[in-house]
Amino acid sequence: MIIIDKFKSFYWKCIASPLAYAKHLGVNCGENVELHTKNWSSEPYLITIGNNVQITDGVCFYTHGGGHVLRKEIPDYDAFGRIVIEDWVYIGAKSIIMPGVTIGEGSLVAAGSVVTKSVHPHSVVGGNPAKFICSTEEYKNKNMKFNVHTKGLNPTDKKKKLLEGGQYL
Repeated sequence: MIIIDKFKSFYWKCIASPLAYAKHLGVNCGENVELHTKNWSSEPYLITIGNNVQITDGVCFYTHGGGHVLRKEIPDYDAFGRIVIEDWVYIGAKSIIMPGVTIGEGSLVAAGSVVTKSVHPHSVVGGNPAKFICSTEEYKNKNMKFNVHTKGLNPTDKKKKLLEGGQYL
């Protein structure tokens, strides 16, 4: 029985896709979700991810925290907060999403951000703690010159286009 339990644990942590693992733990995932993290809180069932969301490598979610400091006074203290990631959100590598946060539709969280407060829809946020940088419309306008239209290309064609298109980089 111990061997079977160890194999199951190994399977879910090391072999299963990040999306399958999240669903196995109870994360509520929408359609067309791309996950590259397996760092879910101890209460993953408090996390909801909308449709067309991309969450990159090393992103961590926390649905609780800080209770220990109050347990001398209140021994059974525990505080939790739901996390909601709305549709069409991108969360950059190694970001941290704290309890009680909603990331609004169409928002971008810059890599390495610590999101302690909810993010308005169509916003770009970044930093520690994460702060508003610009709207996604402003982000689009600033970055269109870097768009090389490689989405959907196979790796060989993408490499060729990027190496030929030095003016973009």
